[in-house]
Amino acid sequence: MKRYLLLSDGTTYEGKALGADGFTVGEVVFNTGMTGYQEILSDPSYAGQIVLLTYPLIGNYGINDDDFESDRIQPSGLIVREACDVPSNWRSTKSIHQLLVERGKVGIQGLDTRAITKHIRNGGVSMGVICDDIDRGRTILNQSKSYDDTDFVLDVSTKSPYLWNKEGKVSMAEAPDPSRLKLAVLDCGLKFNILRRFYRAGCQPIVFPATTSAEEILSWKPDGILLSPGPGDPARLESVVQTVRDLLGKKPIFGICLGNQLLCHAIGGKTFKLKFGHRGANHPVKDLLTGKVTITSQNHGYAIDPNSLAHTDAEVTQLNLNDETVEGIRVKDAQASSIQYHPEAAPGPWDSRPYFTDFVQTMEANRK
Repeated sequence: MKRYLLLSDGTTYEGKALGADGFTVGEVVFNTGMTGYQEILSDPSYAGQIVLLTYPLIGNYGINDDDFESDRIQPSGLIVREACDVPSNWRSTKSIHQLLVERGKVGIQGLDTRAITKHIRNGGVSMGVICDDIDRGRTILNQSKSYDDTDFVLDVSTKSPYLWNKEGKVSMAEAPDPSRLKLAVLDCGLKFNILRRFYRAGCQPIVFPATTSAEEILSWKPDGILLSPGPGDPARLESVVQTVRDLLGKKPIFGICLGNQLLCHAIGGKTFKLKFGHRGANHPVKDLLTGKVTITSQNHGYAIDPNSLAHTDAEVTQLNLNDETVEGIRVKDAQASSIQYHPEAAPGPWDSRPYFTDFVQTMEANRK
């Protein structure tokens, strides 16, 4: 069956149906990773977006039960050149088409994804709709709210606190393990592999909704605080920024992706929207404190304005070597630092995993 991708600039692409029936609207972005489509599909930072995967064959190793990064499929829709119908992997339980149908998500395949990617690189990201009827799709797209005018964090954040252990999520009725470092996690769009990495490093993660106050978080007497990744414009999250501001200097803080931007706003800095964002698994980043260069996994559409930090207590610690955007900051006197990329990086690369160890060591040094 024919299916169409319509962009808000009037561009139309014709392809074939993938996934569930119906239509879907979102900001169209591209990811250049060659693997990791299951992690991408379950990454909360893609809420409100239609994800185009640039690698031409998607789904060849199928979908398994272990590699999800959240409890649901997060992007609004999916665009691929070709979806593999017959995956081959001993862990696979279903195809990517079967997953999308099962979760009610609309996709499209059979498009020239290279051409669409070049279109987005030249013109910037835009809203789009995947549909089966062009006229109806154009009407839906014209009536849709802009991605930039929508708050997504409250949609993807946990609705109630929980603990994380080797089995995964457990009820707060269970007491935290006193032998482990207590890590309070402010969930703005958390990925499970972040919790897995910290648990393996000796932490007891306690996950809180994004609406949780600093007072409530501190009442649990954490040894450290993690500001999670998440979707959307950080400038819209005034209440969350205030929570981060109230937490500064109270306990060691580490921010990842959106957490980096929240820390920036909390100390008086600003962010701006990138033309087409950083989404892929091959972004080179230089640590200005050590001189080390790592290859990183990234997924974000906003970046820190370095000039806005000039009169704050923060300093830039890392830069992207492709476009020199800010990839890390620290507020030394507050024992707070953050990075713009994903050190948990499932399925990889793993170059930046040592930052987990660094923060755990900071927590240990400040444990009382």
